[in-house]
Amino acid sequence: MSNATTNNDTVHRVSFLDKASLHIPTLRILQADGTTYEQAVLPNIDQELANKIYDTCVFTRVLDERMLGAQRQGRISFYMTCTGEEAAVIGSAAALDDGDVILAQYREHAALRYRGFPTEQFMNQMFSNEKDFGKGRQMPIHYGSQELNYQTISSPLATQIPQATGVAYGLKLQGKRNVAVCYFGEGAASEGDFHAGLNMAAVLKSPTIFFCRNNGYAISTPTEEQYAGNGIASRGVGYGMHTIRVDGNDMLAVLAATQQARAYALEHNVPVLIEAMSYRLGAHSSSDDPSGYRSKEEEAKWQQHDPVKRFKLWMINKGWLDEATDAELHEKYREEVLSAVKTAEKLPAPHIDEIIEDVFDKPTPALKKQLSELKEHINKYPNAYPKSAGRI
Repeated sequence: MSNATTNNDTVHRVSFLDKASLHIPTLRILQADGTTYEQAVLPNIDQELANKIYDTCVFTRVLDERMLGAQRQGRISFYMTCTGEEAAVIGSAAALDDGDVILAQYREHAALRYRGFPTEQFMNQMFSNEKDFGKGRQMPIHYGSQELNYQTISSPLATQIPQATGVAYGLKLQGKRNVAVCYFGEGAASEGDFHAGLNMAAVLKSPTIFFCRNNGYAISTPTEEQYAGNGIASRGVGYGMHTIRVDGNDMLAVLAATQQARAYALEHNVPVLIEAMSYRLGAHSSSDDPSGYRSKEEEAKWQQHDPVKRFKLWMINKGWLDEATDAELHEKYREEVLSAVKTAEKLPAPHIDEIIEDVFDKPTPALKKQLSELKEHINKYPNAYPKSAGRI
């Protein structure tokens, strides 16, 4: 009999399994009032790390508030916030090594900030100016940084999941002691890329941390209309990988889970799945109106689980933060972000010739022809392309 059909645990009457057959507990360490559960095992964290985490939280909140406002004013075309999911993103990023490669979806700019991405570069990307690393080719919030090992965001949903498997496998072949970390939402887990990526990682033993932000909605589709199973964590077990479910609004739980997931992935050269149960407090994007699919009462209930407030209370309880310092930090970043906005929006767009650079080693004749035709079109209708017309 083949291994595929051998099973020592046999029955002789029909016995089905269902989603209740797999019990998946949720890791919680930090309570809403900033105290820890009595028997909780804390992650490896000191005051320096806690300060960096909270600094990133405050910056991200301020950035989201200011840039959503900038979008409403017509200064940028699009924006997405991290509001409500900061613990999931920052808590996991804080558990990584700088050499670990991050493949994000589009709500993980806080992880990029934690790595050290400067305020001016956030602005250069969102305003698509000549200093943008992406040369103005991407819509706002599609960041990338080769220096910080943060791969450029791609709009199509879930493409980063199989790519992360390949990145981690490449790190393993090179003998590097690093992992790839792949962020995605539970909606992306409905894509075929999710299943292909996880199966490849499990079979090839690719040291990938698959981090699912289960925030309750895939744009306007609630989880109960997305899947009938036991969340996303059950799928990790199904693919044969170590899996954990955590309270995604609990900074310490996320940090602890990711620290141990990384250690296990490196020790055994295998993937790990983390499902962080959270809630998107803001709209899906600046193009979304959540009042059409969820109630104010629901949002108010989740406001009580604000991950930034919970972590702030823990730091105050530790004596590592006070209200005056917190207020100063918020004001510092409000001024910094506003100043960066004013500078970035005045810079010109990239030169039109850059649009065909970096596509191939050398621009092909077809690309050169298309560029020439584009220039003719812009010259013919300069008022329709005010930014590009002055950069030909």
